[in-house]
Amino acid sequence: MTAADKLKDVTLLFSGIEAPAKEAEILITETLGISKIQLLTAPPEISSKDSDYIDLLAARRLKGEPMHYIIGHVEFHGLRLNVGKGVLIPRPETELMVEEAIKLIHAAARQQSLFGAKPAEAQDDSRISILDLCTGSGCIALALAHEIGRAAVIGVDSSESALSYARRNAEENWIDNVTYLQGDLFGPLDSGSRFDLIISNPPYIRSGDIDKLQVEIRKFEPLAALDGGEDGLGFYRRIFREAPGFLKDGGMLILEAGAEQSDDIRQLASEAGFSDFGFIRDYAGIERIFIGRILAP
Repeated sequence: MTAADKLKDVTLLFSGIEAPAKEAEILITETLGISKIQLLTAPPEISSKDSDYIDLLAARRLKGEPMHYIIGHVEFHGLRLNVGKGVLIPRPETELMVEEAIKLIHAAARQQSLFGAKPAEAQDDSRISILDLCTGSGCIALALAHEIGRAAVIGVDSSESALSYARRNAEENWIDNVTYLQGDLFGPLDSGSRFDLIISNPPYIRSGDIDKLQVEIRKFEPLAALDGGEDGLGFYRRIFREAPGFLKDGGMLILEAGAEQSDDIRQLASEAGFSDFGFIRDYAGIERIFIGRILAP
């Protein structure tokens, strides 16, 4: 049997899954350590042992386990990040938030106005301090630390399981300008800590909607990283309440938001003193990324 034959078999097996051919391709190339091009143009013969192992992994997928848990990693902003039980799998919307944050950081370093604010004093990357709340796998903190060079980044999460992945991901990607702290939001920080950027993808699913999520999510990914309370806004209230005390003058707050939450978040931002803010829409046209600053009078 060739890898191409196995691809056909697994694709048929995955017929009840969205994008069965793509998932079968990922499973086989990752298991055999071959490229997509090799699979399609010069598929190798596979042993019965490899075939049986692929069947074992395919059975896990059919039970609903996320593919990224099965293969053990995900690609995020050019980084290969380990993921598994106990840590949320990074989504494309979060990658978009990182890309927007990087644009804003570079703009600030070039003394360009942001949201109509007066240009800040020029800074090089090494002076940019970043706080990533609810860091999970460390995807946001690591992507920013990798892209911004010598920026000082702190990632905070309440889950030691998630932080174990984050630390491993930092080590395996050779990123040494990130520090991870365990605790609840701003809890583990010194009271005098101040940041140029606070960024977060907090839990924002309404508690009553958890059971409506796909089986891959509700049965396998950590609910603590998803459940935002009765109205999904619990973490946002706390972040908006405390963030002003941890931002430098002119510092930015960037948050990922759930669908249909933008109006509520605008209200929370206004109540917290953010006079200059807006949203960026995601690939589906949803107001997904909140960006705001508190401007000096």
